[in-house]
Amino acid sequence: MTSATLTIDLNAIARNWQAMDALSAHNVETGAVVKANGYGLDAGRMAAALVATGVRSFFVADASEGIAVRRAIGETGEIYVFSGHMDGDTTVLRDNTLIPLLNSPQQVERHFSLLAQHPFGVQLDTGMNRLGMEKDEFAGLVDQLMAKGPRLVMSHLACADTPEHPQNAAQLQNFRDMTDGLKVRRSLAATAGILLGPEYHFDLCRPGVGLYGGWPFTAAMPVVQISIPVIQTRIVLKGESVGYATGWIAARNSKIATLSAGYADGLIRAMGANAQVWAGAVPCPVVGRVSMDMITVDVTDIAGIPEAFDILGPEQDIDQLAEAAGTIGHEILTSLGARYNRVYKGV
Repeated sequence: MTSATLTIDLNAIARNWQAMDALSAHNVETGAVVKANGYGLDAGRMAAALVATGVRSFFVADASEGIAVRRAIGETGEIYVFSGHMDGDTTVLRDNTLIPLLNSPQQVERHFSLLAQHPFGVQLDTGMNRLGMEKDEFAGLVDQLMAKGPRLVMSHLACADTPEHPQNAAQLQNFRDMTDGLKVRRSLAATAGILLGPEYHFDLCRPGVGLYGGWPFTAAMPVVQISIPVIQTRIVLKGESVGYATGWIAARNSKIATLSAGYADGLIRAMGANAQVWAGAVPCPVVGRVSMDMITVDVTDIAGIPEAFDILGPEQDIDQLAEAAGTIGHEILTSLGARYNRVYKGV
């Protein structure tokens, strides 16, 4: 097998959801975010594993993403669409029973004129300035919206992964100011928001990256493992270079292994020489530039060359690899390419 193998542990997904559900306050529902094709791991498979674990509310970025989730979970369960009711979404929303989270007065008008009897939710801007109705917009429509009965009113925290940031308390207060007294289910917390504590939980929490093994849910079980086969090994003499632009110069006679994956597979070029791969529990540094289809690794100090090295696995998680690339675990997951031999285990 010349392609790298991406192993996805569905049991770990289920256990991470159960752990986040246990952190949610009593009588608070725990949903699941499966946007970006299930954080790059296949939204249908993620949804099927999660619905079997007890999830009843799912969240996707746009209406088209909801199709695979609806097919996976069947007719039961609710699927919320963060982008709301966009122009051209009407048929997809109706045919797949998707619930748009209306973000603006224009979306409210579109939804009520085209799908008057179809369920909807509302998204509020409490300070992130990205999506949702602002306070004055919502106040002008609140009676009309409540008369129609939204399934959910939600907002999103900008700084929840920094618990001491004052923006968290400010957004919590804004959300309460806009929604206290309304007879409607409310949601404010994603993964990091859950960890802020029960006052942020309201009626429904919606973990995302924590389900897939990502920070800031440090208790998460690892979900993905990537094993990359060795194409070739060679001796590089002291003073010789490896890779594009002579990106690495051997300080000694070295043994270099060329592995069959690169930035086309989501192994971000920026990680370069900051990254390492693993032969069991032994780390080996990446040397030279990451190429489109290959990375090169210094294996001089290991006794035997395995058939494959792990770049994600028990010794290195998505956030450690992300740190090497100067990014976040979300980007590592959602960048994983189509060339992997994908193996799903569990559930």
